[in-house]
Amino acid sequence: MNRRYLLKLHSLFPCFGHSFHIHHPKPNLLQSKTSSIFILNYGSSTVSADVTYNCNKKISNLGRRGKVEEARKMFDEMPHRDIVSYASMITTYLKNNDFPRAENLFYAMPERSIVADSAMIDGYAKAGRIEDARKVFDHMPERNVFSWTSLISGYFRSGHVEEARLLFERMPEKNVVSWTNVVVGYARNGLIDQARATFDQMPEKNVVSWTAMIKSYIENCQIDEARKLFREMPQPNIYTWNILIQGCLDDNRVDEAVRLFNSMPHQNEVSWTTMVTGLAKNGSTEHAREYFNQMPKKDITAWNAMITTYADIGLIAEASKLFNLMQEKNTVTWNAMIDGYTRNGLKSEALKHLTLMLRCCIRPNGTTLASVLTSCEGILELLQAHGLLLRLGFDCDTSLTNALVTMYSRSGDVSSARLAFDNLRVKDIVSWTAMILAYSNHGYGYHALQAFAQILRSGAEPDEITFVGVLSACSHAGLVNKGQRLFDSMVRTYGLTPRAEHYSCLVDILGRAGQIDKAMGVVREMPPDERDGVVLGALLSSCLLHGNIGLANHIGRELIELEPTHSGGYILLANVFARSRKWDEYAQVKKKMKERKVKKVPGISQIEVKGKTHTFFVGDRSHPESEEIYILLQEKLLPLMQEMGY
Repeated sequence: MNRRYLLKLHSLFPCFGHSFHIHHPKPNLLQSKTSSIFILNYGSSTVSADVTYNCNKKISNLGRRGKVEEARKMFDEMPHRDIVSYASMITTYLKNNDFPRAENLFYAMPERSIVADSAMIDGYAKAGRIEDARKVFDHMPERNVFSWTSLISGYFRSGHVEEARLLFERMPEKNVVSWTNVVVGYARNGLIDQARATFDQMPEKNVVSWTAMIKSYIENCQIDEARKLFREMPQPNIYTWNILIQGCLDDNRVDEAVRLFNSMPHQNEVSWTTMVTGLAKNGSTEHAREYFNQMPKKDITAWNAMITTYADIGLIAEASKLFNLMQEKNTVTWNAMIDGYTRNGLKSEALKHLTLMLRCCIRPNGTTLASVLTSCEGILELLQAHGLLLRLGFDCDTSLTNALVTMYSRSGDVSSARLAFDNLRVKDIVSWTAMILAYSNHGYGYHALQAFAQILRSGAEPDEITFVGVLSACSHAGLVNKGQRLFDSMVRTYGLTPRAEHYSCLVDILGRAGQIDKAMGVVREMPPDERDGVVLGALLSSCLLHGNIGLANHIGRELIELEPTHSGGYILLANVFARSRKWDEYAQVKKKMKERKVKKVPGISQIEVKGKTHTFFVGDRSHPESEEIYILLQEKLLPLMQEMGY
């Protein structure tokens, strides 16, 4: 193969350096005696090596731009494909995370090459398939620095430190890149002393190796060592300055970060943005805004950081002002505002900004839709959000569908929750738990238990939240023995530690069944730090249900002392005294509530009509149609309820 073509091949794969080797293809390869360019005999036509080279180059360029199908079309239509054609197409697949097709093409190659082998070693290593990477490596007739380094990095990445070390020692020729990869590999595995020892042994160090060692110290929370090495570094570049400043800010060393920033020979956009985002995350909002205002050129990351910071601390108006000043907004910007409005209780504004986002032709992503789902207050809004999720192709997204199931359940629409759940291709334990909670919260105890049985048949492991749902279902269904067995299996079978929520469910199961003594035994035997108001409240409710006024009195007093600012205990204890007609004690509880300024949270009910949610409190007459509502209740609904036995 001539020198001109070799140089062109080298330009396609410069990372292989002087260790780049080309194997001569065996079939149909004829070299002209009169020309320095190869003529490749392909059927009845002859195609010059220059044409093949140009096609290979175009495949690589298309791959870098993510146009995988166009690259494959060109590959398939090539009149002749050489080893570099295969390597270019395999690399294109790997760069675009299409590992299966890369693997298929690799094993379909008519002849192996060092370029393709090295690319697959790197791909296997990054995918965690280190044994497959080693098989390719062991079958290579010759290797270059890249193939050695890729496999060593893969061993470090998968935690096989000793294998990586032995392989590095066997490596016949090492360069500064391979040395630096070992330094980084040790550091990633928490072996910072070995990383430093390797760094000190390096025959030559460049700015990348110095920076890698400094970054390793920072990632292992050794900021002082990073600063010391930084002072020894011959010529730190701006990237080194920036990562050290970022490290100080991440470690809450704001003053050090400011001093370093002011000492920089010059700052770039990353330097300024690092200061703005770092100060904002450390709660120095005003200081962050000062740097933001001083930035010579504000990039979109800095704008987004300030908006997110203002939204996080509840200054949503300030966030909105900055948002409106931005000339260019990306998905992160819109997400910051939508999420900010959601978390600050302005859910209608969140949905309004989703509409504006769509009008601006900005495609929402999973983060956007997660915020939008939690913003939906009524079933109509939820249905619209679900429709958007389907149109954007997120119907197979497990985490979003899990959120959808939960939101349908909160809206009281269990059937829609079940439809969303059934359409989910990949169900994780969160999916099953969301469905179990939906059933349990709406009184479908047996359905919840059936879903739990399906979890066990599938081989999935239930977690603590799953058990909250299934124990609650047992309580609603009155399944005492089943509930006790499930509670015991938490510890014995799954090794889970019961929390207050689980104890309260068990107490409720026993209490509803009239087994007050057993319920009281559970409360006595449970860890004291888990005995909270929810557990005592469950026991107190059971005492009231079965007329155990003496025990209810004792538990009620304990409950209000445990949670003196919560109205629930006072109300339950007052009901105890009202049941036993002890009006003086009843008055004392009400007086204590007043003295401690504890207010009862009123119960509410909601109904959605034509997309609008109407909220009603007990005895509420604030609704504009309240007269008509009460007439309907008195004249039609109450008589009908009495006829039905209520």
